[in-house]
Amino acid sequence: MAIEAAVGGTSTARAGLTGVIVAATIGNVLEWFDFLVYGFFAVTISEVFFPSSNPTISLLLTFSAFGLAYVVRPLGAVIVGGYTDKHGRKAGLTLSIGLMMIGTILMLVTPGYATIGVVAPIIITLARLLQGFSVGGEFGSAVAFLVEHGHERKGYSASWQWGSTGIISIIVSVFGVVLTTQLTHEQLIDWGWRVPYVFGLLIGPAGLYIRSRMSETPEFLAAAKPESVPIGDLLRRHPMSVLLAIGASIVSNSSYYLLLYIPTYGQKTLHLPAYTGFVATLVGGVLLAIFSVIAGHCSDKVRSRAPIMLWAGLLFLVTSYPVFWLMVAYPSLAACVFAVGWLNLVKAGYSGVLPSLLSEQFPVEVRAVGGHPVHAIGRDPRGVQQRRFRPPVIAAVVTRRDGALVHPKDSRLGPVDRR
Repeated sequence: MAIEAAVGGTSTARAGLTGVIVAATIGNVLEWFDFLVYGFFAVTISEVFFPSSNPTISLLLTFSAFGLAYVVRPLGAVIVGGYTDKHGRKAGLTLSIGLMMIGTILMLVTPGYATIGVVAPIIITLARLLQGFSVGGEFGSAVAFLVEHGHERKGYSASWQWGSTGIISIIVSVFGVVLTTQLTHEQLIDWGWRVPYVFGLLIGPAGLYIRSRMSETPEFLAAAKPESVPIGDLLRRHPMSVLLAIGASIVSNSSYYLLLYIPTYGQKTLHLPAYTGFVATLVGGVLLAIFSVIAGHCSDKVRSRAPIMLWAGLLFLVTSYPVFWLMVAYPSLAACVFAVGWLNLVKAGYSGVLPSLLSEQFPVEVRAVGGHPVHAIGRDPRGVQQRRFRPPVIAAVVTRRDGALVHPKDSRLGPVDRR
């Protein structure tokens, strides 16, 4: 009944709000699920599509393809965001999930480098570009839809964008733990890493169906429809809102990069078992899912979102280095779980409030295109080299030129003993 309320009417009752949240976040689940699978299985994917005599080079190429998705994200944000503000939240959300399904299919069916040669990494890179474009078009449209249906519960409803990201982390982590503990390395390379993409592809049709039937938001129907929303006009009319939103997004997304890299860091640098990162991310995902929603709910009660984000951001900043030091000093499952769990708990206080704050910076007629590119640009405020390719840079920092892995805190420690 809740889903029917979301797709068949504009009820603002509690059940209707639940349906609205399901309709909006199901696309977020699919799109970020594919992103996380690629990041968490980067070591395996590097062997399948980017083979090299030097495993470090192979991993760098894999993360470079991952980073290219961020290049087109602002483009997707502008194009899909503008389309959403002109044609409706429903139209924009349906378009973004449809594009993501195409990218998921390509990731699932493309043979490895050993089968079709250089064509394989080219197709994978194209799939990543398409997925990046669609993810760029998802955030602003979904947040606008949630906020405009949420009314006095804007913070709570919009917080599910990050709450669902925590749920995605849980699902991907379960796949990671099961696959890396139950399959041999050869089985994981041959077919095991594709299993999560099969699950992702099953989500797509359900999400496409739900979104094609959901109702438009009353605020959008009542607002004036712009002919177009050039970015230049947006900057001239709302300069302070854009700057504030970019700064807030930088903090949130920088912290997410840090958390996304931990499974690879634990496996390649600290030489922990492959399942360690997944177990830690599973715990972190539970905390992110629960406390993002709690933070959003609290922001509705106190009616002042900025102080919550400020204190959470400062706490993340001052505790990030100590938890990484702990992982290096005591490389173990317990240390990794504590690091990921704590950082996700703190991040939830910030990112759970962020979507509603961004939406409140722009009027209805430019809400999707305003929050869209701002959030995407916030992931890369100073260019491709410094943000979109952060994972390869991190990988390079923890390796020497001869390919030996070293501790990032002090290269003089020498290579980590692989034996």
